[in-house]
Amino acid sequence: MSFDEPWRLAILVVPAALLIAYIVAQRARRKYALRFTSVDLLASVAPKRPGWQRHVSAVLMLAAVAALAFGFAKPTGTKNVARQRGTIILAIDTSGSMAATDVKPTRLVAAQVAARNFIAGLPKGLKIGLISFDEGARVLVPPTADHAPVLAGVNALTIGGGTATGVAIQTALDSAAGLAPGANGQKAPAAIVLMSDGSPTIGRNNQPSDAQQSVIDAVAAAKSAKVPIDTIAFGTTSGTVTIQGETVPVPADPQAMATIASGSGGKSFTATSGKELNSVYDQIRRVVGFDKVPTDLTEWFVGLALVLAILTAGAALVWMQRIP
Repeated sequence: MSFDEPWRLAILVVPAALLIAYIVAQRARRKYALRFTSVDLLASVAPKRPGWQRHVSAVLMLAAVAALAFGFAKPTGTKNVARQRGTIILAIDTSGSMAATDVKPTRLVAAQVAARNFIAGLPKGLKIGLISFDEGARVLVPPTADHAPVLAGVNALTIGGGTATGVAIQTALDSAAGLAPGANGQKAPAAIVLMSDGSPTIGRNNQPSDAQQSVIDAVAAAKSAKVPIDTIAFGTTSGTVTIQGETVPVPADPQAMATIASGSGGKSFTATSGKELNSVYDQIRRVVGFDKVPTDLTEWFVGLALVLAILTAGAALVWMQRIP
């Protein structure tokens, strides 16, 4: 929470000063009563006065004044509003390492479950596209506001060969760039969500030697196009796959994913289980699927002050038989 007119909070000095004055007055009153009043006589002729209850109305009234002071300073907060315009390109690694079983039942199956949950939670109207990549990159579903074909595409993912990460990023950028502008002539914001478990092994034209440079170039293009890439490094360091009877280690590479995210202005995440992957997708959905919109909180503080004022009057009537 913040305040549009923070200098107005200086008025809080008033209820603070009133509280101090009230405490001082109560102590002085007690000393005076004990000094000049016959306690025995007072007890026989005066009705029983409330104890701590007599302070309730004063405390409530001071709290009401403080709430009004906060409201006077124009407090503001933020709330999440579902995006009705925008595009998310979901790029999922389907290379051979995604067959590893360090994440049960396999990395790919766990990724499919989490991706379906992610898509199902996106606001209606937000466009989403699907790309799979291994030895190359394929647009399985162009960006669309109809999420059903994207879910079907996720269900149909199958294991391939190498990891053409740079080609996947460039393909996602091309897919986002092909979107028609809105009625105001401006393109809606776009973001790429890239999930992979390992380092890039294949570059452009299926060349392994170009793997790293293709990623560097694609990330630079994403930054220039102002399309952030949120990355998810999925899997553990102990993952293995069996190739022609031989066990081959396929450890996850979170550093490679973090470099892609930071270079494009996105966020990087890691997940070593299906549960963690679901949690990561939840975080990403809140970022790319919703906008944080400023909201005025003044009425909440005014309402609180009103409730406190009513309670003040009620407490005074109950315990003091009069409204202060």
